[in-house]
Amino acid sequence: MNKPMDIAKHKVVTITLNPALDLNGSVTELKLGSVNNVNTGSLHAAGKGINVAQVLADLGAEVTVTGFLGQENETLFCQLFARIKAQDKFIRLAGSTRTNVKLLEASGQVSDINFPGLQVTPQAISAFENTLFELADTHDFFVLAGSLPQGVTPTLCASWIEKLTQRGKKVIFDSSGAALQAGIAASPWLIKPNEHELATLIGHSLTSQSAYQAAAEKVAKQGLEHVVVSRGEKGVMWLSRDSTGLAVWRYAKPPKMDVISTVGAGDSLVAGFCWGAMQAWPAQQTLCFATALSVLAVSQVAVGVNDLSRLTDLQSQVVIE
Repeated sequence: MNKPMDIAKHKVVTITLNPALDLNGSVTELKLGSVNNVNTGSLHAAGKGINVAQVLADLGAEVTVTGFLGQENETLFCQLFARIKAQDKFIRLAGSTRTNVKLLEASGQVSDINFPGLQVTPQAISAFENTLFELADTHDFFVLAGSLPQGVTPTLCASWIEKLTQRGKKVIFDSSGAALQAGIAASPWLIKPNEHELATLIGHSLTSQSAYQAAAEKVAKQGLEHVVVSRGEKGVMWLSRDSTGLAVWRYAKPPKMDVISTVGAGDSLVAGFCWGAMQAWPAQQTLCFATALSVLAVSQVAVGVNDLSRLTDLQSQVVIE
């Protein structure tokens, strides 16, 4: 693997429409309906697109971040953007960005308590659209990740994907529920549902690899070039289209790891696929690298890449089938 710092930097925009301050706490075992004593805790700026931005910045990308932020508690976000040298194009709203709670048990299980977020005004939407399409004049890669805030409908979000796609931009879209369903109809370049999200899209449970494959192929027929299915320790499934339009499947099996936290694993996977595309890597190299990034994420608490040698070692342990 070439070291990221030796590679020419490339520009990317990450979009986080509904960011959050993540209040993380570790507990021995979460007991519902009881008092739970937290062993350690932290508060930091987060959101799926922001997590992707952190990883891409660590890899050497020139990152621009945008979306909506509450102006009353923006300090931790601004500090993060300065640290990763990201260009801050967030639209500020009156009020405070939401705080989400993540409780990590000793077993590795994470319980999320996610709040709805700020109400986005029509004026803020107009300002965001102006910013987004100005960025489209100078950027080719866009990662739109996370949930939608109040005031942004799935249809509106899909319209942004469609307009970027029509301009020839590669849009990676990682969301869930109604937002994901509407976004798929806008034909983003790549989507990354996990097992549960793919089952929800199809409308029934999936119990085997062949079932996941059939489900992904059904979704891809709506005009998608790439569908990446993250299956945790079971690995990564990647459906792409060849020059004739036929489906090509690739599978990555990660090495066994002691899971510290699953927070940011999916976002790291998305960042890996984006980085591979930005570098025009062969498919196998991209899949191997992205899977290794996701494995690295579950072995640590913080989001990001602090040890390139460890990442290289993990990449050598990924098995491509």
